[in-house]
Amino acid sequence: MAAGLFALLDDVAAMAKLAAASVDDIGAAAGRASAKAAGVVVDDTAVTPQFLAGSAAERELPIIKQIAIGSLRNKLLFILPAALVLSQFAPWLLPILLIFGGTFLAYEGAHKVWEKISGHEEHLEEAVEELATQGVMTPEHEKVTVAGAIRTDFILSAEIMVIALKEVVDSSPDAGFITRAAILVVVAVFITVAVYGFVALLVKMDDVGVHLATKRSSVAQKVGHALVEAMPKVLAVISVIGTAAMLWVGGHILLISLDELSGSLSGTVADVLHAPYGWVHHLEEEVHHALGSAGAVAGWLVNTLLSAVVGVVVGALVLAVKHVLPFGHDKGEQTAH
Repeated sequence: MAAGLFALLDDVAAMAKLAAASVDDIGAAAGRASAKAAGVVVDDTAVTPQFLAGSAAERELPIIKQIAIGSLRNKLLFILPAALVLSQFAPWLLPILLIFGGTFLAYEGAHKVWEKISGHEEHLEEAVEELATQGVMTPEHEKVTVAGAIRTDFILSAEIMVIALKEVVDSSPDAGFITRAAILVVVAVFITVAVYGFVALLVKMDDVGVHLATKRSSVAQKVGHALVEAMPKVLAVISVIGTAAMLWVGGHILLISLDELSGSLSGTVADVLHAPYGWVHHLEEEVHHALGSAGAVAGWLVNTLLSAVVGVVVGALVLAVKHVLPFGHDKGEQTAH
């Protein structure tokens, strides 16, 4: 009986090790998938604070909480099931969806650059500052704002989840349906907590600065004033990084997805779709081999810069077409994204 008990314990231990290994595999895969979606995450982080304009300080965290819950609902209840069904029955559609997603990111990045160049962004900033000084966000306005933020988040969350799913499919092609689901759940929760936790920290840092500035300690006062002065600059830098990330990630997604799509085709069409990625990859490899120990970093920079160029070109083309359309110009001018 004792032997049987020890055998049972051995079996339990083996199952526990297997479960732990599976958890480790899921965690590692979720980490890789999250890293792949990092560019879109930066954009998500840069966009969210804009929805807080005009809100009272005490309503900032509740608004962020509502948006975060809506974001998690987007990922887990709507995007995740659709992505899993897609990966199970029509994985060939993933590159096509990513092409549309990459094009959207490139357009968003180009739109932000155009706003900066044309001066439209300055008008938006002035309107935001006026709202903030007037404190005009009513409960009804807050509901509309949260709903709009959740709708915007849906697009970015879809990008994040599809990119993560593609990474899972590529890196773990033998992963089962349950494993993929578990990995994507981890990605969804981790990214949502990271993005909106960081946003909450950002928007409350100026309050922390004001609080420290009222302390008797001269050191605390200096830190407080520094925080208050630094936060607008930090938000501006994050906005610039978010724009650059959209162009870079959008262009990179387009290059990779077009190349993967070319693999399922043949003839001239396949050659044309493969050519951009092939040229960029070839140049990256040339730089890598030419510069020795610094080649890996230099090659990555070349790939990143060329991907950003692709993002700028594609985004500018979409922006131009959108402004030519009868309904595109007015809509574009009114967008406060």
